[in-house]
Amino acid sequence: MARRPRAARLETRTARLKLPVRRKPHDFTTISPGIALGYRRCASAGRWVVKVADGHGGHWTKALGLADDFEDADGEHVLTWWQAQDKARALARGKDSDSGRPGTVAEALADYEKDLIARSASPANARRVRVLLFPSMLAKPVALLTARELKHLRDGLVAKGAKPASVNRDFKGLKAALNLAAAHDERIINARAWRTGLAALPDAHAARNIILTDEQVLALIAAAYGENGAVGLLVESAAITGARVSQLARLEVADLQADRGDPRLMMPSSRKGKGVKRITRKPVPITADLAAKLTRAVGNRAPSEPLLLRSDGKPWRPDNQDYWLPFRNTVTRAGLDPKSVTLYALRHSSIVRALLAGVPTRVVAAQHDTSVPMVERTYSQHILDHSDAVGRRGLLNSAPPVAVNVVSLPGGRRP
Repeated sequence: MARRPRAARLETRTARLKLPVRRKPHDFTTISPGIALGYRRCASAGRWVVKVADGHGGHWTKALGLADDFEDADGEHVLTWWQAQDKARALARGKDSDSGRPGTVAEALADYEKDLIARSASPANARRVRVLLFPSMLAKPVALLTARELKHLRDGLVAKGAKPASVNRDFKGLKAALNLAAAHDERIINARAWRTGLAALPDAHAARNIILTDEQVLALIAAAYGENGAVGLLVESAAITGARVSQLARLEVADLQADRGDPRLMMPSSRKGKGVKRITRKPVPITADLAAKLTRAVGNRAPSEPLLLRSDGKPWRPDNQDYWLPFRNTVTRAGLDPKSVTLYALRHSSIVRALLAGVPTRVVAAQHDTSVPMVERTYSQHILDHSDAVGRRGLLNSAPPVAVNVVSLPGGRRP
């Protein structure tokens, strides 16, 4: 039979009650590799505390239960030194549970990524969150997260210069991953920790979208064709349709309807939003000139092949951002600032152009694969500009009429 670790000051209630009362646990004793057991002396019954190494130079701790200082042990809530050892190992390893050891934050993010892929959603957010977290937090069990440490993480990113809107967006994915973990593990009962610690920062939706003039958009299109024909088609398609690059990359040859009087693209929906991401296709109008360019580029390709290809003949990969460098070069060619003008600026500009042209907000939202509330919230200033011009037509003119003096000229003539 394997020998069990001993600790003279912790094994008996008589020895434990001689220890001074303090918050910091006494005498952490290694009971297994990476697992130590300590005792917190309280004014009443003390508590057993387990400390587990996270494999990255850090550790996490958790109270196991009461020590049998003033009542007999029951093996569940009140524990002897020996029972506390068994429970500490069980918590760290999950040997006594069908559901295994408690899942870590890293595992929660990995499961969330798989869930997004299974629902045909983009896993980019889950991957981005993983980069933001410290290794010690990634290795920590979800059940042991606290509101204090999560708030410290959120506020620390803001202190380093991250925009509140970006922090809210990134941690929205983290909260979704933690909620998914809690839904599949009944031992995770601390959802309040991330609801409180990762609460959305206020006033973070102050849109700072880059809106380009028509002249700047046309300059970008010309510069893109100067880069190469493939980049030109991608940029012009983005400018004309206002679609996200992820939607453009999923366009197939069959989605091009150029043989009609009003050419259009059957644009696939994005993978944004909640729930199951079923890809649907909706008609988006394009110009006859763009339709002709796309028709020439398609050649004899099969209907199921990608419509837009890179210059090497391979499909665009938005997840890898393979369009980023060519578009950056395009922006520089056009004489614009590559630090502020991204491909998404073409989408913002397309939406604003439609709103200022008087296209109904519901139609603008449908053609750009978004919602009316999102358009109103993000582009409210431009909507107000348009509504101001329209509403002014119905204003009551309360100014008194201007008197007109009529002077008769000799001979009965009037001026």
